[in-house]
Amino acid sequence: MAAIKFDSKDETSTELSKSPVFSKETFGAIKDHENTGLPLHTPWTFWLYRAMPGHTMEDYEKHLKMIYTVNTVQGFWAVFNNIPHVGEMQNRYSYHLMRHEKRPIWEFDGNQNGGTWRLRCHKRNTEKIWKEIILAAIGEQLSDCVEEGDEISGITVSIRDSEDMIQIWNSNAELASKATILKKVHQLLPDIHFLNEHYKPHQSHYAYNRH
Repeated sequence: MAAIKFDSKDETSTELSKSPVFSKETFGAIKDHENTGLPLHTPWTFWLYRAMPGHTMEDYEKHLKMIYTVNTVQGFWAVFNNIPHVGEMQNRYSYHLMRHEKRPIWEFDGNQNGGTWRLRCHKRNTEKIWKEIILAAIGEQLSDCVEEGDEISGITVSIRDSEDMIQIWNSNAELASKATILKKVHQLLPDIHFLNEHYKPHQSHYAYNRH
């Protein structure tokens, strides 16, 4: 069972959009893993988001919550195992796992010139896909699939009404056509049939920078 709890003082939101708060016991265990575990190549930050009406950056940020930044393999697992599983999330919610403490916002410093590979999938496969791709990301397997001058900066899973969406963020949209990310994803998940897969630069979105 997930050990994460949500701040009951946040009365404007429902369940998963409330501020994530770990129990003292879980928080202590995570810190121990962070102090003694095997270091990751870079830190990675878990974020939680609930999609709500509104198109500005301010609208988006109101419903974005940082969960925890992990620096070790053991710290990653301690957080991953103590937040609700993807299969338990309600529609319109997303998890982001971002390199360093980058905010999962298109206009954020370091993200503006990037984009995402967007993979639509059946709900029955979402949890497996999310887990395999974030493990590949923190293990830097995906970094071998982009050109010099580019970087994998995050992974997103978004829960929707009928189908879900996985996104792989990179920092340089101009180099995306030379990447082999989709080939790697199919190698990692050979039995998964994706409903749609394509790349989209952040700046091509209608809502980009409309604030």
